Amino acid sequence: MNILVTGGTGYIGSHTCVALLEAGHSVIVADNLCNSKVDIVDKIKQITNKKIAFYQIDVTDEVAVESIFSKHYLDGVIHLAGLKAVGESVEKPLAYYYNNIVSTMVLSKVCQKYGVRKFVFSSSATVYGDNTVPFNEKMNLLPTTNPYGETKAMCERILTDIVKVNPSFSVSLLRYFNPVGAHESGLIGEAPTGIPNNLMPYITQVAKGQLDKLKVFGSEYPTVDGTGVRDYIHVLDLAEGHVSALDNLIEGVHIFNLGTGQGTSVLELLKAFEEANGIEVPYEIVNRRPGDIASCYADVSKAKQKLGWAAKRDIKAMCRDAWRFEKNYKELEGTNRIG
Repeated sequence: MNILVTGGTGYIGSHTCVALLEAGHSVIVADNLCNSKVDIVDKIKQITNKKIAFYQIDVTDEVAVESIFSKHYLDGVIHLAGLKAVGESVEKPLAYYYNNIVSTMVLSKVCQKYGVRKFVFSSSATVYGDNTVPFNEKMNLLPTTNPYGETKAMCERILTDIVKVNPSFSVSLLRYFNPVGAHESGLIGEAPTGIPNNLMPYITQVAKGQLDKLKVFGSEYPTVDGTGVRDYIHVLDLAEGHVSALDNLIEGVHIFNLGTGQGTSVLELLKAFEEANGIEVPYEIVNRRPGDIASCYADVSKAKQKLGWAAKRDIKAMCRDAWRFEKNYKELEGTNRIG
């Protein structure tokens, strides 16, 4: 199939492009490069030995989006473009609501116009709010604790309403947990600019000496060691989950958790990183971040049953691959880095 991947040069997007190409699909990428580099296109080609089409556009721009649909026959869309930092969303709610919701509306509208019926949406476990773990797809969604989560919940509702009046439109809502790790080649991985918002790149930058110490946000949660518990999934497993969702997509709305089903605390992940790579990572406990919850991990039985998909890589593999990628970085000016 010919698949448009929005946000395709980003962290999850680049690995999803690799997984799609390796599964025999053709890939067209749309990305505004707000948190990635165009060099990723060449790295995807280097890993897969296959070409992709790339367009530097903002997916909130309907004219620019339609120009891609008019140039390429598309079988489906995987919508990954969006702002994704929980803490930042609390500080910049308007940017998150505009970017994440408008891009979904624009893509949906253009899909309807051009008869593109397969739509895989990058959602998030944050839509569950502070629910009882493990989270399963049948749960009633609680009010989320941050604007980022609200944008994902709203986009899910928008897509669901579209399917109600367009039953041939096939939508898969993929609720991610916490992707970490990198491609085993070390060529692509998580490459944020500035101070990372996510835990693993923060750990790797401290390990590399680029940052002084890891900040652990909160130590008084009702968890195994007082630090936040999350379901960390290798980004390659997550990417392969997208391919499974696309290949098995039928009419209607289908919701899947993509995680491992195992909760790991911040300090447990830190210890796993140190053991996997033989490196000590200094840290300090600081105040909780606005919008964070104590525990978040998945019930993944539905994805296994319906998609035949399950995460295969363990925490230590995630830590080894993340560190390999960090060591392979090429430095640019300041904090801008190629990932």
